[in-house]
Amino acid sequence: MAQQTSPLTLIQHTGRWYFPLAFVARLPFAMMVVGVLTLVTEVHGSVALGGLASAAVGIGVVIAGPFIGDAVDKFGQRKVLVPVGLVNGLLLAAFPLVVFAGASTGIVLGLAALIGLSAPQAAAMSRSRVIAIIRDRLLPQQRQRTYSRAMSYESAADETAFVIGPFLVGIFASFLAPWAPVAIAAALSLVFVTAFALHPTARATSSEAEEAVERAPFTAVLRPRVMVLVGGTFAIGFFFGAVLTSLTADMEAQGEGSQAGLLYGMLGIGSAALALAAAALPERFSQRWRWLVFAAVMTAGSVAYATADSRSATVVALLVMGLGVGPALVTIFSLAGHRSPAGRSTTTMTMLASGLTLAQALASAITGAVAERVSVDVALVLPVAAAVLLVVLGALNVAIERRERSSGAASAAGTGLGPVPVADDREPVLAGASVPGATTASDALTEGAGRS
Repeated sequence: MAQQTSPLTLIQHTGRWYFPLAFVARLPFAMMVVGVLTLVTEVHGSVALGGLASAAVGIGVVIAGPFIGDAVDKFGQRKVLVPVGLVNGLLLAAFPLVVFAGASTGIVLGLAALIGLSAPQAAAMSRSRVIAIIRDRLLPQQRQRTYSRAMSYESAADETAFVIGPFLVGIFASFLAPWAPVAIAAALSLVFVTAFALHPTARATSSEAEEAVERAPFTAVLRPRVMVLVGGTFAIGFFFGAVLTSLTADMEAQGEGSQAGLLYGMLGIGSAALALAAAALPERFSQRWRWLVFAAVMTAGSVAYATADSRSATVVALLVMGLGVGPALVTIFSLAGHRSPAGRSTTTMTMLASGLTLAQALASAITGAVAERVSVDVALVLPVAAAVLLVVLGALNVAIERRERSSGAASAAGTGLGPVPVADDREPVLAGASVPGATTASDALTEGAGRS
C-alpha cells in the first residue's frame, strides 16, 4: 500500500538518530580496503601482497554489489542486510587470525575476496531509503528542495567516510596494533550495520520491493545512461585511491609518513564542505555541466598536486581538488537518482558504490606499485589521469543526453505526436517514481512534462 504523504520534514520521518547511525554504518565499508592493505603489508612485509589483498576486497565488492542490490530491490533491505552484515563482521574478525597464523597467499587473498563479496553497502542503501521517503511520504512542494539537500548530505557523508576511514586505520594501526583497524571494522559491522538494517526506515524500501509489480529488468541498469554514471564513480574512486597512496609514498620518502593522513584530510575538508554546498547551486546550472566543471577543477588541482614543490603548495592543491571532487560526487549520485530504472534504485546505487570501492582498491595497488618500482613522482601524476578520465566521461554523458533527446524527438515525429519533452536533469526526479508505461524515473518525468 502506498505511503500517506504528510507535512512532516525528512528528519521527522526518519528520526533524529537515523543519519548518525547511517554514517557510522558506512565506516566498515570505508575502512576495509585500507585496513586489509595495512595489515597484510605489516605482517608479510610486502606492499605488493598488501595491494593484491586490497584489490581482492575491491573485486569482491564489485562482483557482489549488483546481486546484493538486486536482492534488496526484490526482498527489502532487512532480509538482505542483516545476514550480509553479520557474515561480513565475522569474516573481518577472522581475517587478522588467518593472517597472523601464517596462512598461504591463496587463503589470504580468498578471505579478502570474501570480505568484499559480503560488504554491507550502507551508503547505497541509505540513499535508497531517503529517496523512497521523499518520494512516498513528503508533500510534492517539499520534494525538490529536500531531495537536493538530502543528496548533498549523502555525498558529503560518503566523502567524510572515505577520508575518515583511512585516517582511522592509520591511527588504530599506529597507536594500537596492525590488526586493530580490521577488528574494529568487524565490531562496527556486527553492531552498527545490524542496527542500521533493523532501523524503521528500512520499511520504506521494503514496501517498494513488495509493491513494484512492473520492476524494470536488470538489463535496464546496464544501459549507457546508467553505466556512464558507474564509470564516473569509478574515476572518482581511482582518484581517491591514487591521491591517498601517492601522498603516503611522498611523505614516507620525506621521512614524514605519519603526516599523510593529516594532509589527506585537507582533501576531505573542501570536498565535504562543497558537497553540502552543492544544494545551493542554481537550478539553471544543470547536472551535466556541473559534472564537467567540477571534473575540470579536479584536473587543475591534481596538476598542481603533481607539480607541487613545497608542503604549502601540496596543501593548496589538495584543497582545490576537494572543491571539485565533492560536488562531482553529488552530481553523479543525483543523476543516478534521476535515472534509476523503476524498482531498481538500490541496484543502481549499489553499482555506483561498488565502482567507487573497486577503483579505490585498484588505485591503491597500482599507485603503490608505481611508487615502489618506478618513482614517487610518477605516482603523483596518477590522480591527474583519474581526473581527466572523469572529464571524458562527463563529455560522454552530455553526448548520451543529446542522443536521447534526438531519438526522442525523432520517435515523436515518426508517430505524428509532435515534439516530446525530454527529462531535464535539473529536476528532482526520484528513483523508482513511475507512471503507467514508464520504465525509468526519467521516463516518468517525460510523460509528466508532456501533460503539463
